[in-house]
Amino acid sequence: MSDELRDDYQFDYKQAKPNRFAAKLQKGGRLVVLDPEVAAAFAGSETVNAVLKALLHTMPVKPKGPAEAA
Repeated sequence: MSDELRDDYQFDYKQAKPNRFAAKLQKGGRLVVLDPEVAAAFAGSETVNAVLKALLHTMPVKPKGPAEAA
């Protein structure tokens, strides 16, 4: 087997399944992978979001640049 990329790949999409997580992803949301020891500390995404939102309140406010202001 070569480590080279091929010019073309053939995929069989007949066995493809819809992404079961896509419906839960809100516009502008991000999917992240937590390390196992971090994931073990949380019951679910609601808890992770609550902790991250609380952490955001402790962070200094960063001024928005021209690209972010819109």
